[in-house]
Amino acid sequence: MSSKKSIGFSSSVSLLHCLSLQLQFWSFLCSFSIFIFDYPTFFRDEGKKWHTSTINKILRNEKYIADALLQKTYTTDFLNKTRVKNNGIVPQYYVEGNHEAIIPKDIFLRVQEELVRRRVVKTSANGKKRSYSCNHCFSQIVICGECGEMFRRLHWNNRGVKSIVWRCISRLESTGLECHARTINEPVLQDAVVKAINQMLGDKSSYQLQLNIASVIRASQATSVENIDEKLMVLQQELIQKAQSKEAYDEIADEIFRLRELCQQTTVDTAARDEQIKRINDLQDYIAQQTTHLTEFDESLVRRWIKQITIWDDHITVELKSGVSIDVDA
Repeated sequence: MSSKKSIGFSSSVSLLHCLSLQLQFWSFLCSFSIFIFDYPTFFRDEGKKWHTSTINKILRNEKYIADALLQKTYTTDFLNKTRVKNNGIVPQYYVEGNHEAIIPKDIFLRVQEELVRRRVVKTSANGKKRSYSCNHCFSQIVICGECGEMFRRLHWNNRGVKSIVWRCISRLESTGLECHARTINEPVLQDAVVKAINQMLGDKSSYQLQLNIASVIRASQATSVENIDEKLMVLQQELIQKAQSKEAYDEIADEIFRLRELCQQTTVDTAARDEQIKRINDLQDYIAQQTTHLTEFDESLVRRWIKQITIWDDHITVELKSGVSIDVDA
């Protein structure tokens, strides 16, 4: 296992020169990181390709948040100057605040969470992993209320009548689950979304209450991060003093590592809460701008507002990204 040691103070080594070629990409990547993974290959004006491996390396590069992981590679032969990837053979050192950050840490951490989420969207009861897909606006958000599996889009030809339906994966392949969920026509799904959004447009008071609750929780999280940072500053000073006097400092170092992990998780939670508040505000603005109810299905609204659609025997539950759930008869 790789040994990583964290250093809490700034290093004099500057890595800005190494970042100069990559700096121009980051304003694009942070704003459109989701878009990047939906389209695996990009083309420059001259026709050259952007490969997903390159994009992945950029999105995972800790140097953009002012940190540096040292000894990612090491030299095995000094005569031939052969370098190989460090898989734990020699220690690695994680330096925080090594240089000026060009990306906020909360955005970077949110990108890391999104990368993990998209790696495996869902694992079936039989152990099969479902990978991320964005082929259709309903892809991977339509869930079976009976067995919890995802629904899959199918093209049916029943006695010469063609139609598009959604059916539980447990009824299409062996998942280790017995399921009797109904097959649902795509127009029925679309109609359920329209009904849910129209119901949302008619109920404006609940979203203000939800926004107030989210704001209070977010404020408490921000206070928690500040308190952790203050404790870290005190402990780091104690660590330096003990190191200079050659006293044992293992307990202090362990506590520093624990608080840093806690601070990182709290930062992620705060960023997620900020995103929820933003979604609620956007939703309120959308509701305020809508003077009439929807009359037809709009795919962009699904991608923008809908988190999950659960299919039951007698109704459909539409869950919004803001956290509100709406039951629709269908």
